[in-house]
Amino acid sequence: MFWAAVYTAFGLACALSGTPLLSLGGHQGSSALGWAVAAGGALAAPVCGVAARYGLRPILRALLWVLCGLAGMAAFGLLMDMITLMFGQAVESWTSAANHALAAAGMLLLAATARSDHRPSTAAPLRAHSAASGPVQLAACVGTVAFLPYAMMKLVWASGGTFAGVSGKEMRAISERNGASGIWLTLESWGLDATALLAALGVFLLWGLVRPWGQIFPRWTLFLHGRRVPRWLPLTPALIGAATLAPYGVLGVGYLALATAGVVTIRRGDFHSSGDALLVGWIGLAAFAAYGIALVIAARSYWLRTTPVHGDAQ
Repeated sequence: MFWAAVYTAFGLACALSGTPLLSLGGHQGSSALGWAVAAGGALAAPVCGVAARYGLRPILRALLWVLCGLAGMAAFGLLMDMITLMFGQAVESWTSAANHALAAAGMLLLAATARSDHRPSTAAPLRAHSAASGPVQLAACVGTVAFLPYAMMKLVWASGGTFAGVSGKEMRAISERNGASGIWLTLESWGLDATALLAALGVFLLWGLVRPWGQIFPRWTLFLHGRRVPRWLPLTPALIGAATLAPYGVLGVGYLALATAGVVTIRRGDFHSSGDALLVGWIGLAAFAAYGIALVIAARSYWLRTTPVHGDAQ
């Protein structure tokens, strides 16, 4: 309820001041979106209040899950904000970033509220130490392999090579023009690409969700003294990444398919031709789509395997 009050006030402040909550590629959206944010928060407050007073009736639980889904949609872009803040020392719009962060917090709180009357049996075993099923591990393999062309493309540029008609020197100039941070530029001067390193971390997270952490990094077993990794530690970045990369990649691949078929025209951007932009787009967005879907599957598996349940959930 406290989050709902804060989110409502935030939406009203943006709507009344004419501050846009959506920013994409330098284009600002309508400030009317603030009214939608305020309406969502205003609806969540009484729903949570009634649930706290009278218990979670089926209709209240359904409303909470609907609001949770809407908050998840509003949180889209949070991962991109975190990456640009880390390596660019700024975000495209601080108001938009604040909306993403508040919406993500609301998504987690609303989901917790919707499940607040679920009390799993203390006798039920935790299976966090077990590996995921074969199909889940196969999805992790696909998500890993999909990142290889992307990482190779980025490393070619970082090492000074040329790909899709753009040299490493040109790509560095583009990064400087776009306001890349000193950390980003320093990594490129060492022949490393920041996004390729993030991809490696993402793959490590993916396999940590489907394999026991002690097998991924055996020394952790000694560090943790036999204790399991807290489930929220890998689930938090996994849920943020899945909510961002899966829809971004899938929608992007759909757009590229239309561009390849000639239905729409793709802008060349910083590349010398639309064909070069299309090639790079396929490599990047196909990786995000495959990895994002794999992360959704792996996160769901990890969630179920770390929840005390009866039976054989995968």
